[in-house]
Amino acid sequence: MIYRQFQDIKLSGLGLGMMRLPVIDGDDARVDEAASAEMIDYAYKNGINYFDTAWGYHNGNSEITAGKFLSKYPRESYYLATKFPGYDNSNMPKVKEIFEEQLKKCRTEYFDFYLFHNVYEGNIDDYLNPEFGIFDYLMEQKKNGRIRHLGFSAHGSAEVIKRFLAAYGEHMEFCQLQLNYMDWHFQEAEAKYHLMKEHGIPVWVMEPLRGGKLAAASEMKEKALREMRPDETIPAWAFRFLQSLSEVTMVLSGMSNMDQLKANIETYAEDKPLSKTEFDKLIEIADEEIKQGGLPCTACHYCTAHCPKELPIPELIALYNEHKITGGGFIAPMAVGSMKPEKRPANCIGCRSCEQVCPQQIKISEMMTDFTAMIGM
Repeated sequence: MIYRQFQDIKLSGLGLGMMRLPVIDGDDARVDEAASAEMIDYAYKNGINYFDTAWGYHNGNSEITAGKFLSKYPRESYYLATKFPGYDNSNMPKVKEIFEEQLKKCRTEYFDFYLFHNVYEGNIDDYLNPEFGIFDYLMEQKKNGRIRHLGFSAHGSAEVIKRFLAAYGEHMEFCQLQLNYMDWHFQEAEAKYHLMKEHGIPVWVMEPLRGGKLAAASEMKEKALREMRPDETIPAWAFRFLQSLSEVTMVLSGMSNMDQLKANIETYAEDKPLSKTEFDKLIEIADEEIKQGGLPCTACHYCTAHCPKELPIPELIALYNEHKITGGGFIAPMAVGSMKPEKRPANCIGCRSCEQVCPQQIKISEMMTDFTAMIGM
């Protein structure tokens, strides 16, 4: 197992994300405890020392599973991370109540790593609102030793992250980002990564395989990758990409079965970062796949000048592409949900004024109808 230095401790380069544990009958709330216990034990015995859970994972049962099966090991032999669930704004007044409950669920007296969960457009104002006292409370817990290291995760834009850093940046010890080669340009991951680098904040990675989507490849993509590294597996390319980024300390993978766990541990037996040629080629392949799979919007904004409802059309197309190309997920619904109701795709009246000036001849009104049907907004 590769280890990375973080302050005065060594963390396994690969961490076990506990958002996608094995479940019973496809029910995300019913964790398969026997299978999960076997995976946790294998991970622990094969060098993984970082375990990441959260209040909302598996409908609240991930933290319980973490506590039940990690508590059998000496507490100082592993690092446990969880998060304050600010992705749900109704939790904002409950920071003390939730934190105390998390300690009980995880059967621990302290958290090695604790995060503001999912800083994004829809909760940044509440996270920064001193009336809720979230920051002050968490800093107090850190002072009392019940939080060893404080950080945040973010799915929001670079601008939202900048607002968060302006308020709390000097106290943030790490940042967890959705970072993979598909999102390097697609989700502004490159910009967010360099923002962390500028602030001297180590990067933790979530979704290294984009929910498993980067574990497979088209015939053309696989051929191109095998020409560069004949013996490298397709999933390993995603991890080698991350091993090429100097600021990445921790890579979290939400593994759902023992085969995935064993394969990823095998990958992390050694550091094999990409050469510049390999790195550039991988990004080129990803960008081309995205281009072929989505609407060819160039964000020229001709459309917005002709929209009687003043909809942010390029932004909505980008979110539509994200949702379509990646097969769904929560990012696009979350982003649209944070918009003012009058700016959402459902407000398109189908006048086609935008289409008359679109240089790419995109059928924008049809996209708006399709997007509304997909996300229900």
